[in-house]
Amino acid sequence: MSNLLTRSLSALVYAILSISAILVSAETYIGLLAIFATVCIGELSKILKLKSFIPYLLLAYVVFSSIKKTINFTDFLLAITLFGLAVLLYLLISTKPIKTEAFSEKIFLQAIYLIFPFYFLINLPFIDNMYQPYIIIYIMLLIWTNDSFAFLVGKNFGKHKLFEKVSPKKTIEGFIGGVVFSIIVGFIIGQYSGVFSILNWVIIAVIVSVFGSLGDLVESKLKRQANVKDSGTIMPGHGGLLDRLDSLFFLAPFVYLYIHYIM
Repeated sequence: MSNLLTRSLSALVYAILSISAILVSAETYIGLLAIFATVCIGELSKILKLKSFIPYLLLAYVVFSSIKKTINFTDFLLAITLFGLAVLLYLLISTKPIKTEAFSEKIFLQAIYLIFPFYFLINLPFIDNMYQPYIIIYIMLLIWTNDSFAFLVGKNFGKHKLFEKVSPKKTIEGFIGGVVFSIIVGFIIGQYSGVFSILNWVIIAVIVSVFGSLGDLVESKLKRQANVKDSGTIMPGHGGLLDRLDSLFFLAPFVYLYIHYIM
């Protein structure tokens, strides 16, 4: 079986499973995300060489709290998460290494990079306590648009490297192409979705495109530091599940901030 066919089939299974779970109910959405997050924690633990149940216990608390609505410090949690992600972006841009030697550093990275963003991803489609599944569907569409056109534009027109030491194949032209086509799709979503205005969807498209790309680069930096190519092998042709979801987890707090605090 060719690599292209393997990748296509793997992506199709992932898409069908994800979209089905999102559309059926809030419970199936949260349940699937919990499974995905559990797998991603395991993959990141291997990258970090971390052997601990603490990340899984923290994840279980986040899932339980999201279902029961028991977390009363969302503002504080969002602030901590955004600060932590901003630190990771600073380390990415400054080319300084992400410290992962100490046990506390590994736990902190698991929380900031995966578990806390997972909480905001769970709660992202709940508007006035009502589950709005198409918000997540549209965000996934924007991610797919950004990734696809960043690749196509970068492959055909890319000449200037974006972060060559972290991801040699990514180019500035590809990054811009992904943002531009995401804005176009965001505009179309805004016209026909019935959820949020055109302007809001265009802004969300920019957030998704920019922070999704940066999240992918942060994971690439972590893998390069650990000298591994993929986070895992669960998705044939794609690598690990974290390789597929890194951008979604990373952008979730920023989109949540815009939808629930700014918009």
